[in-house]
Amino acid sequence: MDEGGSRIRRRVSLPKRKRPSVGCVFVAPTAAKLERGDEEKKEEEMVAENRRRKTAGVIPVEVQPCLLSDSPDCLVLGSGDTNPDLLRHMPTDRGMGDQHNDSEEDMFGDYDSFTENSFIAQADDLEQKYMQLPEHQKHATDFATENLCSESIKNKLSVTPIGNLTELQTDEHTENQSGCEDVTVEPGADLLYDVPSSQAMYFENLRNSSNDLGDQFMKKRDWKSSSHNTVNEKLPHNCIEQRQQNDESSSKVRTSSDMNRRTSIKDHLKSAMTGNAKAQTPVFSRSKQLKETLLSKEINVAKKTIESSSNDLGPFYSLPSKVRDLYVQLKGIEKLYEWQHTCLTLKSVQERKNLIYSLPTSGGKTLVAEILMLQELLCSRKDVLMILPYVAIVQEKISGLSSFGIELGFFVEEYAGSKGRFPPTKRREKKSLYIATIEKGHSLVNSLIETGRIDSLGLVVVDELHMIGEGSRGAILEMTLAKILYTSKTTQIIGMSATLNNVEDLQKFLQAEYYTSQFRPVELKEYLKINDTIYEIDSKAENGMTFSRFLNYKYSDTLKKMDPDHLVALVTEVIPNYSCLVFCPSKKNCENVAEMICKFLSKEYLKHKEKEKCEVIKNLKNIGSGNLCPVLKRTIPFGVAYHHSGLTSDERKLLEEAYSTGVLCLFTCTSTLAAGVNLPARRVILRAPYVAMEFLKRNQYKQMIGRAGRAGIDTIGESILILQEKDKQQVLELITRPLENCYSHLFQEFTKGIQTLFLSLIGLKIATNLDDIYHFMNGTFFGVQQKILLKEKSLWEITVESLRYLTEKGLLQKDTIYKSEEEVQHNFHITKLGRASFKGTIDLAYCDILYRDLKKGLEGLVLESLLHLIYLTTPYDLVSQCNPDWMIYFRQKVDKDVVNRLYLSFVLYSLLKETNIWTVSEKFNMPRGYVQNLLTGAASFSSCVLHFCEELEEFWVYRALLVELTKKLTYCVKAELIPLMEVTGVLEGRAKQLYSAGYKSLTHLANANPEVLIRTIDHLSRRQAKQIVSSAKMLLHEKAEALQEEVEELLRLPSDFPGAVASSTDEA
Repeated sequence: MDEGGSRIRRRVSLPKRKRPSVGCVFVAPTAAKLERGDEEKKEEEMVAENRRRKTAGVIPVEVQPCLLSDSPDCLVLGSGDTNPDLLRHMPTDRGMGDQHNDSEEDMFGDYDSFTENSFIAQADDLEQKYMQLPEHQKHATDFATENLCSESIKNKLSVTPIGNLTELQTDEHTENQSGCEDVTVEPGADLLYDVPSSQAMYFENLRNSSNDLGDQFMKKRDWKSSSHNTVNEKLPHNCIEQRQQNDESSSKVRTSSDMNRRTSIKDHLKSAMTGNAKAQTPVFSRSKQLKETLLSKEINVAKKTIESSSNDLGPFYSLPSKVRDLYVQLKGIEKLYEWQHTCLTLKSVQERKNLIYSLPTSGGKTLVAEILMLQELLCSRKDVLMILPYVAIVQEKISGLSSFGIELGFFVEEYAGSKGRFPPTKRREKKSLYIATIEKGHSLVNSLIETGRIDSLGLVVVDELHMIGEGSRGAILEMTLAKILYTSKTTQIIGMSATLNNVEDLQKFLQAEYYTSQFRPVELKEYLKINDTIYEIDSKAENGMTFSRFLNYKYSDTLKKMDPDHLVALVTEVIPNYSCLVFCPSKKNCENVAEMICKFLSKEYLKHKEKEKCEVIKNLKNIGSGNLCPVLKRTIPFGVAYHHSGLTSDERKLLEEAYSTGVLCLFTCTSTLAAGVNLPARRVILRAPYVAMEFLKRNQYKQMIGRAGRAGIDTIGESILILQEKDKQQVLELITRPLENCYSHLFQEFTKGIQTLFLSLIGLKIATNLDDIYHFMNGTFFGVQQKILLKEKSLWEITVESLRYLTEKGLLQKDTIYKSEEEVQHNFHITKLGRASFKGTIDLAYCDILYRDLKKGLEGLVLESLLHLIYLTTPYDLVSQCNPDWMIYFRQKVDKDVVNRLYLSFVLYSLLKETNIWTVSEKFNMPRGYVQNLLTGAASFSSCVLHFCEELEEFWVYRALLVELTKKLTYCVKAELIPLMEVTGVLEGRAKQLYSAGYKSLTHLANANPEVLIRTIDHLSRRQAKQIVSSAKMLLHEKAEALQEEVEELLRLPSDFPGAVASSTDEA
């Protein structure tokens, strides 16, 4: 349409002799000449007659003009039936443009003029009255049609966009013969005497059908909006259906072609165009449909790219461009670093080989892992497991990736603490991203192996891979990876860390490639401080350091006595405008340093973000039910706080949020923060080269200083290690020596390591005889390092001894099979107690004690209160840390462990009754952080005991009881708050706020508006509000999907149904 014009100008021309007659026309990109036949002559003789006939009862077909970027211009009349002959013979507009010498005839004959006196002009005037949509909407519709037509060409379909979103309805003249009759009109009797039949029909039915058409399009809009969300999932199915429909339609047209030849192509075109003018354009979001169409198309392209192992990547590393848009929108990442691009395009990555990569802290390792995970979920259509070291990091990652899951159509599931389902829900459509702690990741892999679903796991990502060399948790991580390597040849393993040294051993164990870089987005400068002099670490210098500067800060005698390390001088150089972390050797030292610094800060610091700091104190009081730590009460007004395990989860989360937003500018913290959530700073100060009483390790040092420098905020990061003269030589060795090696702890952690491994290998039937178990052990990290670790005994001897110990403990039974007189094979199978122990992930040191306690508990189980059950689920490993002052019991001959466990069960019982950690910690004179850890440990152990009891029939009574107890221990809040606390990141304090604001269920949160939440809930940032809503939506979708699949499973005919095989054979 010309700008400012009031006429719709459409001119369609065809060569004179090319007039096939069908109900639906699609102009093909190639043209062929038709020979003139007798039937064509008859058609020309009928043209004049048709102009003077008025046909009633024929509904016009719709026409959609579309411009293709890579195809000739085309005209589509309807989308119901397509004549293949016409596709073969119709010339293109581009072709016509090249053939200027060909004779052409205007298809509208005598009515080709768009002047004021033409009938088409009158039709145009009527169209203007009935179609009142804005100009810009028409352009949007044309643009959408253009793209959708282009998509259809590529799929070799007639123009029916994905998901039938804009399917056009056509009622063929040949299919409605019963409703058609010829009506002869006298020349002067009607204004429309000389109008072609299609035009006459249009004017006659215009008034009667206008309202019906409006209703029809409203129904279409409703159906389109409801089906919009499942566009991507239905893509392949719809494409197949469309091909079948088109094949059937084509055959219909061919069988009825003799009837259709009696009608001129000219009349069909006019009928279609006038019908198109009459029809109102439905109002719906074309742009949103285009995005969904493009997303589905790009996912298919990426799938083909992955399958063909081609270097021809998709728009964003084989992923849809929507992923790139989400990273910009949700995380502000617009461009990848060069090393990230290099790593993602490595040949080993493209070939899906296992990979280990190592970079300094803050280098952007996680983003590479996330892109690889999204490739696996969206392109390879496999589940993904991400293993993280701590519960807090799991929850942080869940919150960050839930929005991606909702937008891209996959589930994000939490496996931490007592959360997680074993085996995981089997999903037929959407895939799952499992984010788990080390322990839960191991249980998840066990359940997948047991159910034969390990191959559904396409990728396993391990963050902080160096933890494989740290105690019992390292042994569990090693077992997990070894089982995956042994049982699945299709699962890819990606490991990342900032502190790896003996990479060769890990490469051999994981059969992996290795990539490393020293890239840091922000330059890090390392300094040492001795007395009042600061030295810069310089590897080229003779003694490893060079003089930098003297501290320029006037110290009074009092200040020198209180602050001999000049901490006040160092922190005031950066705060409050920049952030600072001070690592201290102990928890008590953290609190003391925070208070000392605040005593000597000027009053000006109180004015910096004063209102926001008051808000933090108010929220801390709310989550503590009116209680507030006196140290935090004095330090927060200065923008200072301490951070260690003595804080409750609610307190820690609130303080971390305040630090991230700049309300707090200084944390005094222990070394655990370095390996926990990401809280970077402009300057990092190490109070002393010690962690507790032990001298600092190189790995710990690198992790701590790695927090210095915030990408996108700071241009430089600084670390300052404070030391005394006596420690100077050790520190110089520390900063120059390589990182510590990782060594397997599978043998050192006997009951949690090698014995647990053997029990699970036999229980899962991965290896059931001595030879197979020994073969498995050779493939572990311990097997790779056996020459270094084993001095006195061989791996074979350790294997035999461990199996003998498990058999004597009643967890395994040995069967001896004599294959011949000389050859004997020892097979093992697991006992009921052994299966219960490995399914409950119970430490084998306590499994027989637990069994005895539960057995004894059945003799007189007291259900008047929860106390007896709580005692049975109090963790054994926390007993040694408890020191109750019960002299009366010590005077009697009572088992100290029983007394301590009972004392802890009293603490837990009080917690469940009062649900206030502050009150309970004061009552029992325990640090609130310890009480919090006790509660978390009890919830996790209760879940383990539940799985233990599920495997032993004699403990049937505990099953129902422990389900509820586990839930109570997990949340430890009033019942009405539990649904809200199921959402990742919502702790007790936040749950109370949400409940008070009227958000009382998961459905309420999932449908909440983040902007309304910000205004309603105190101290809630926009980012947090979006994460809460996203997490709630994800959880709601998971529950709905699980119920839907359960219904489908119930209604599905069982595969082993009698006669099912026979009937399927007969059908074949």
